[in-house]
Amino acid sequence: MILGALMWSIGGVVSRFFESAEGLEVTFWRSLFAALTVACWLLWQRGPAATLSTLATAPRIVWASGAMWAVMFTCFMFALSLTQVANVLITQSLAPVLTALLAGVVLGRPVGARTWMAITVAALGIACMYAFDISSLEGRHALGVLVAMGIPVAAAVNWILVQRAGQGPDLSMAVLIGGTISAACTLPLAWPLDTSWHDMGLLLVLGVFQLGIPCVLVMHAARYLTAAETSLLALLEVVFGILLTWAFGGERPGPATLLGGCAVLGALAYHELTKRPQKAPAPKPTPRGVPAP
Repeated sequence: MILGALMWSIGGVVSRFFESAEGLEVTFWRSLFAALTVACWLLWQRGPAATLSTLATAPRIVWASGAMWAVMFTCFMFALSLTQVANVLITQSLAPVLTALLAGVVLGRPVGARTWMAITVAALGIACMYAFDISSLEGRHALGVLVAMGIPVAAAVNWILVQRAGQGPDLSMAVLIGGTISAACTLPLAWPLDTSWHDMGLLLVLGVFQLGIPCVLVMHAARYLTAAETSLLALLEVVFGILLTWAFGGERPGPATLLGGCAVLGALAYHELTKRPQKAPAPKPTPRGVPAP
């Protein structure tokens, strides 16, 4: 899971070395290479016949999850073309909080005081980042944060879809669907494609090593970790991403961005680490003369 978060985090720093590719053109190639990577993995694991059968019989919940993956893929790279990596990563780290709120509305799970505290601190962190850093820059940075908000919103909806299904869908198939949808939707807007070979190599790295492989890794890791551990370790993408772009991408996030990021991460870490494990319900008393089940 840590390796998956580290691989996810290279997207920002790699995108800073493009010669000319930007925006929707980057999204198209990255999504296409990611979909091909997952498709190759499924074909190797299951074979062509089983893969096509699984795709053809996939329930609506898998396709809905794939649509949410497509939103996340598209918003991430498009937001990076508008604002700094730190702003995008800090904004997307709101996903656990939005998931808690959406779960309270859709699944009927009340939001406790601890969650509201985390929500308040995280919101103040984003407000600090926006008021003192983003608002003092060009208008496109504010637009970049707005586009980046699609990432945690789609992630929260995706998680709720999985929870309502009762049994999680095949994550790898949903990622394949999401990459395909994202590539198909952005191709007409990115045409004509005039990507240089230099940029094509970087896009191949993003599609395979920043999206395809880590999604497969996280799919397997989540089976051996609790939800709290998974969501907490996923936040390492934010830390890794800001550090990598700071060290290798030439970006210098402002003090308010760093302070806001620390507030968001601290709130989310507190929210996850203070979770109490649910106790199993006490067994019903057995009447006298009746054998226990």
